[in-house]
Amino acid sequence: MTEIIALLACLSPCLDATAQRRLACIIEAVLAMTGRVTMLGISRWTEEGGSYRTVQRFFNTGFDWLRLHWFFIRHHLLTEHDVVLIGGDETTVTKAGKKTYGLDRFFSSLYGKAVPGLSFLALSLISVSARKSYPVSIEQVVKEIPKEEKRPNKGAKKSGAKNKGRGRSKGSRNRRDVELSPFLRFLQQSLKSLLALIGTDLNMVYFVYDGALGNNAALRMVRQCGLHLISKLRYDAALYLPYEGPYRGKGRPRKYGDKLNYRHLPARYLQSSTTDKGIRTDLYQMLVWHKLFADQLNVVIIVKTHLHTQKTARVVLFSSDLDLSCDKLIDYYSLRFQIEFNFRDAKQYWGLEDFMNIRPRPVHNAANFAMFMVNITAALRRCLDFSPMSVIDLKAWFRAAKYVRETLKLLPQKPEAIFIEQAVTEVSSLGRINLPVLAD
Repeated sequence: MTEIIALLACLSPCLDATAQRRLACIIEAVLAMTGRVTMLGISRWTEEGGSYRTVQRFFNTGFDWLRLHWFFIRHHLLTEHDVVLIGGDETTVTKAGKKTYGLDRFFSSLYGKAVPGLSFLALSLISVSARKSYPVSIEQVVKEIPKEEKRPNKGAKKSGAKNKGRGRSKGSRNRRDVELSPFLRFLQQSLKSLLALIGTDLNMVYFVYDGALGNNAALRMVRQCGLHLISKLRYDAALYLPYEGPYRGKGRPRKYGDKLNYRHLPARYLQSSTTDKGIRTDLYQMLVWHKLFADQLNVVIIVKTHLHTQKTARVVLFSSDLDLSCDKLIDYYSLRFQIEFNFRDAKQYWGLEDFMNIRPRPVHNAANFAMFMVNITAALRRCLDFSPMSVIDLKAWFRAAKYVRETLKLLPQKPEAIFIEQAVTEVSSLGRINLPVLAD
């Protein structure tokens, strides 16, 4: 309990003493408990002062979770000279019933189809040196369909663009002046709120997202936030090399050169080629144009060839930063996957998949608390030197400590502190693989 209270001391600017005490009590219970992480389940494992009613009050209280996440990450998880990326992704939480706020059908990659549940958009700060992702924001995505779109008029004709000749039609928008979709506006608002909170504490340059942002509108949205986008294009995206021929002497200079042929990529753009276990990996980097993008793109093409069957597979990554090197672009995009481990831990251990709240504020608090526990465990493993331990081992250690404390309460006389520490160390070794080394 003392370790948890010490970790939460940095949250005093945005949490009062009562809220800190409730949060510490709930965190200790969740670290020790077994079974589903619900409000009722948490109340069964809390110490004195953590009744079911107290747990309900906590999840019905409004918190500025963005500040809580950021203060905690800044004080305990980031180093001064670390390179930090902003990563983002969506996750779907399956839910039954009809009364949960925001319940709808969302696509789940685990099931490979749309399932009834809730969708959350998460942003995280990714440490390049530690190669870890620390959740800093999670917001619920709610579908809002206008009433006039729910029941379209069957007799109405579909409005579509007429066949036009060459050039841009009168009144059409430039590719730099794009209209953002509701999701992109929602994502942009979350990004701006995070950047305004961070201020000058960190020099944020790159925003990393999956292929869902591999389009011009998403790129313009990220650039409006002052960041460079790192994302992925389709494997068969129509890319064009810059035109390098002579000027015709009239009109606008030609911009598009030859269309990129993925089967015969120019050798001058090859950055490296390695062979491992019968698979050759070729890395190509080039500056190209895409006719649906307003700006030039820095593209890295990863081509893997099976030397025996000659079958190939490729991945097309891109960035709006034209000076970003090939190795860093690949490394930064690969670090985006760390946020998937955050989702895994939050769902498996910290209640993101278990919570049974149905109203907007409790749902928001339950999701943010689950992601906050990801940061708590990362800080505990660092300050107590639990780095070789898994989350299961960490929970076993706190569960054993609780069992020891509850057992020692039955003794007529409280033993000395050194005996309690030895008892916790011995009992906590049951059911664990790795043992902690307590810091001096």
